[in-house]
Amino acid sequence: MADFFINRPIFAWVIAIIIMLAGGLAIVRLPVAHYPDIALPQISISAQYPGASASIIDRSVTQIIEQQIKGLDNLLHMKSSSSSSGGTEIILTFAAGTDANTAQVQVQNKLQQALSLLPDAVQRQGVQALKAVDNSFMTVAFYDARDTMRPNDISDYVASSLVDPLSRIAGVGSITLYGFQNAMRIWCNPDKMRQYKLNPQDVIAAVRSQNAQVAGGQVGAAPAMPGQEINIDINASSSLETVEEFEQIQLKVEENGSVLLLKDVARIELNEESSMGSTFFNGHAGTGLAFKLASGANVLETARGIKAELQSLAGFFPPGLKYAYADDRAPIVEKSIRSVVRTLFEAIALVVAVMFVFMQSYRATLIPAIAVPVVLLGVFAVFAAMGFSINTLTMFGMVLAIGLLVDDAIVVVENVERLMRDEGLAPKEAALKSMRQITGALVGVAVVISAVFVPMAFMSGSTGAIFRQFSVTIVASMILWW
Repeated sequence: MADFFINRPIFAWVIAIIIMLAGGLAIVRLPVAHYPDIALPQISISAQYPGASASIIDRSVTQIIEQQIKGLDNLLHMKSSSSSSGGTEIILTFAAGTDANTAQVQVQNKLQQALSLLPDAVQRQGVQALKAVDNSFMTVAFYDARDTMRPNDISDYVASSLVDPLSRIAGVGSITLYGFQNAMRIWCNPDKMRQYKLNPQDVIAAVRSQNAQVAGGQVGAAPAMPGQEINIDINASSSLETVEEFEQIQLKVEENGSVLLLKDVARIELNEESSMGSTFFNGHAGTGLAFKLASGANVLETARGIKAELQSLAGFFPPGLKYAYADDRAPIVEKSIRSVVRTLFEAIALVVAVMFVFMQSYRATLIPAIAVPVVLLGVFAVFAAMGFSINTLTMFGMVLAIGLLVDDAIVVVENVERLMRDEGLAPKEAALKSMRQITGALVGVAVVISAVFVPMAFMSGSTGAIFRQFSVTIVASMILWW
């Protein structure tokens, strides 16, 4: 093979240029992460049963869902928890290498079978099946430095105006809101409910029947009377919005014409739909948004997109509302990758310097200086084909690969220089003869190195996910060098 490329230098240059172009195109598209994704794929099932205790949720919701979750491909185990706040969560863990999207679809199909067996309140709230990801990489706090806004107003504004546009940013997997939207809360007086012979279901039925959006129809719609020329839509707004409107809901009409209103038996207020917790930032009440990364997304580009969108939306914030980055992992990732990249260039520079000092030849120094970047760019193309990311392990593998590559380059160049000096051969003939003499040794070195690193690529579990990218980096570098 060496004779083939030595006798066809133009073809060799074309191959090198193609490798460099493929690597250059792959660099701009590869995701950037601190470490490779080693967590097993997980699907999170969550449901809400307002007002229910943990034991009731466990019997009527959690156990029913668990009984239906069977026959899933590559499912390892499940973990469930039911809380006294009315929530349940089931975490399904799948084997490494399982496609999270396929697993999510299978889980959703199983949930459809269980949905009809769940209580009506749970069905109305909805059951979600989401891809569970690792810890959030960014947390944004929203607060009012003047303390003029109520915490529930801040949470309601963030939930209604900011969550949707931020969740559409490329790379954002999910958003967790540390707060709740506003809801109309009705506190029934038990003494008055007993006095008027009412129960909570009577109140619920009255609210549902009198707080509904109905279609008003049209005036002049077909079939129209002769001469009808105008068609008018009727807007019948029956959806209640304010506390005063809810207070006027009629619960009962007596025979004497008197009306029992909701305000007569209950207290109505507009507040957070749940009061299970509070969020503070630097002593100011507020709320927060925790961002989790989508699978295969670039953490640096995603963080820049979130910051740009927040800067754009800040112009529409209510007076006094501010935001700050309570937690931002992107700078840590950026500094780590930048440090490894700097080490990579330092290694290349040191190798070139050592080559020049000991070989005392610009030509002998220039050959590995050109070959090393070609190989490293080709490795990035391999990363894209294998679905790897640019992280500290892959970059460290490239740093180690530089030393291995230059060792082979030194052996080849030194032997060519020896043949040109001792036997007076021309460069081309010296290169051909040199490769015939040392090809076996170089192949042996490559085989020994591959024998060490290739088995690591077939390890299973989290250990295999860690060492696979490092192993492929070394082996791909050796193959591309040849």
